[in-house]
Amino acid sequence: MSSIKSWLKAARLRTLPLSLSGIILGSFLAYSHGFFNPLILFLALLTTVGFQVISNFANDYGDGVKGTDNEDRIGPQRTLQSGEITPSQMLNAIKITGIITLIVALLLIYVAFGKENIFYSILFFLLGIGSIAAAVKYTMGNKAYGYYGFGDVFVFIFFGLLSVCGTYFLYAHQLDYTIFFPAFSIGLLSIGVLNLNNMRDRVSDKKSSKNTLVVKIGEEFAKYYHYYLLFAAFLFAFLYTMIHFKSPWQFLFILAFIPIFKHLVVVYKNREPQELDPELKKLALSTFLFAILFGLGLIV
Repeated sequence: MSSIKSWLKAARLRTLPLSLSGIILGSFLAYSHGFFNPLILFLALLTTVGFQVISNFANDYGDGVKGTDNEDRIGPQRTLQSGEITPSQMLNAIKITGIITLIVALLLIYVAFGKENIFYSILFFLLGIGSIAAAVKYTMGNKAYGYYGFGDVFVFIFFGLLSVCGTYFLYAHQLDYTIFFPAFSIGLLSIGVLNLNNMRDRVSDKKSSKNTLVVKIGEEFAKYYHYYLLFAAFLFAFLYTMIHFKSPWQFLFILAFIPIFKHLVVVYKNREPQELDPELKKLALSTFLFAILFGLGLIV
């Protein structure tokens, strides 16, 4: 029987701040437009934690059984790789977590839309199923999209657009086009975290035939891609602020970009992939800080 410590390791709780960033920002945006329900916030956060844990379990399983997690991998050793958790145990954990998450998601949908908005309820139920499928298929199966370089697209959709705009819609039952701008920011920053992870693992991924976008475009272009992602994230946040400008407090989010731009200098100077590992945590936490500061700037 695997220990609780092993399961917490597999759940990779350190990834949660990044996944929760979009929910937090979407909730702040809704509150600033006069829409809010604390129960929706609680259930949305809980659902997102479930999706993220499923994703982490699935990545551990998928990369483990494919042999991608091996001695060449620079990042922390995963639980299948170390033998702490068996493949069958991990599969069962994915199924159980998926069922629990789907139940919470159904409750969230009911609280948000009730019995009156059946179309919205069905739509968000399908999005929930899609989120679980996307979490699982990133590395699991013969045609795992993460092995073909499509991870960036799915991260942008689920961590950015669906997370921010979907959360806003749960409260408001409507969507203003400008909500997409901060959603783009969160999505691009989230891609930045994935791109950084893939830059770190480029050599081992290439050996294992995991053809991430970084493997496809090479180290130099991956750095340029990284710069564009983070600068574009800033520009979309700035654009939303200018369109809805009411107070200088709305520029509070710029503080979060100080460590982000310092991070870019580190990436620019980097020559050793293993030195990028600490930057993952910094960029993820900076994204979380951005969501908090951007939201606070809207309501103070």
